[in-house]
Amino acid sequence: MKILVAVKRVIDYNVKIRVKPDNSDVDLTNVKMAMNPFCEIAVEEAVRLKERGVASEVVAVTVGPKAAQEQLRTALALGADRAIHVETEAKVESLAVAKLLAKVVEAEQPQLVILGKQAIDTDNNQTGQMLAALTGLPQGTFASAVKVDGDKLQVTREIDGGLQTVDLSLPAIVTTDLRLNEPRYAKLPDIMKAKKKPLDTQTPEALGVEVASKVTLLKVEPPAERQGGIKVGSVDELVDKLKNEAKVL
Repeated sequence: MKILVAVKRVIDYNVKIRVKPDNSDVDLTNVKMAMNPFCEIAVEEAVRLKERGVASEVVAVTVGPKAAQEQLRTALALGADRAIHVETEAKVESLAVAKLLAKVVEAEQPQLVILGKQAIDTDNNQTGQMLAALTGLPQGTFASAVKVDGDKLQVTREIDGGLQTVDLSLPAIVTTDLRLNEPRYAKLPDIMKAKKKPLDTQTPEALGVEVASKVTLLKVEPPAERQGGIKVGSVDELVDKLKNEAKVL
């Protein structure tokens, strides 16, 4: 079984986001970048399937600028066998990413595609679903457990009411939730070995996909600062403040 894992380059989750002085976008000057945490979970699950003998090859793929090769090398250090970089300096939206991934899926013919359920920068939670629609493959989203049995895939999903288990036929697409696994840290010897693993660079033009943005970013603002809370002396006082100050009653 071949597994294709999509990863994304995002601002490190430990970094405090800054907005540019002109409010035109997020300030990325000297900002530490990293692999999207949900993508780390996707890579870990693919590598675990390979370690259990379920998968024979793990291929990492990303869409982004040349610097995104750093995240692909991280995926290789974590256990992926090779990587594909669809290089573009454009700000690529979810649908364009899904179209590019669909082209990669068509070329690679993986039995399983694993993606993080969402990226922590745009928080769209839609690329995996769009990819499933474009490829016509069954999907299991928000996976907290994945079990492969022959040509069948059982995915336990986290939903509002608890857990839901769905049975899918391979090939299929899975998006990962937080509780699926705990990603490992890359060891120094593996980081060194990753530098020698194959990395194939392609372009959206070569894949026949238009990545021009259909959305215009007008303005970016930081969230309003939250005011400190207060203690109330009684239920009546609480109700009064909710009604007359907070205006939520």
